[in-house]
Amino acid sequence: MRVLVVEDDRKIASFVAEGLKQAGYAVDVAGDGAEALLLATATGYDAAIVDLMLPLLDGLSLIERMRAKRIATPVLILSAKRTVDDRVKGLRAGGDDYMTKPFSFSEVLARIEALIRRATRQTEPTSLSAGELTLDLLTREARRGDLALPLQPREFALLEYMMRNRGRIVSKTSILEHVYDYSFDPQTNVVDVLMHRLRMKIDKGFEAKLIRTVRGAGYVLGP
Repeated sequence: MRVLVVEDDRKIASFVAEGLKQAGYAVDVAGDGAEALLLATATGYDAAIVDLMLPLLDGLSLIERMRAKRIATPVLILSAKRTVDDRVKGLRAGGDDYMTKPFSFSEVLARIEALIRRATRQTEPTSLSAGELTLDLLTREARRGDLALPLQPREFALLEYMMRNRGRIVSKTSILEHVYDYSFDPQTNVVDVLMHRLRMKIDKGFEAKLIRTVRGAGYVLGP
């Protein structure tokens, strides 16, 4: 899942972005409304967190322009404006939820998860499986059979993305877009290196290999 954070306060933006990354999201940060509109137009985000008091283009105008462009990305407004009138304006402009500062990150995360579930009309699973491979999304633990697999955050994010797309070919470009929080040159070998590390942890020592390379297309996970 990919989230856009639009916040001109660098400290707040860094705090929110880091928390989302630790929760397994890919994150892009924009410091003003104009930059955010360009990113939202060019990239398909699963959710956005938007401050209202932004330079160049304020948050309400940003949301209105996104909706005018038929960008349906769910938007959580995160603002210091606390009155009922401010909340009503934010929601009527096209925001999907509204939180005031100061805030609890755990609540921000819960609300983002709820917005994504609502947008996809799906109940978010608490675990994923592919054959004997299981991934607990709550405890962030991975196992193959009885063997616990110690995964680094980026490895966990890659495995989660592949398990959500089990049986389907995922390209290097799609992995870059969903697992990393900024753009890489598609010719870079960062995906190959990360995939090698993941394979060493989930396939080494097992006769049945779960990750396969589809030459010229990408990778597929499945028993």
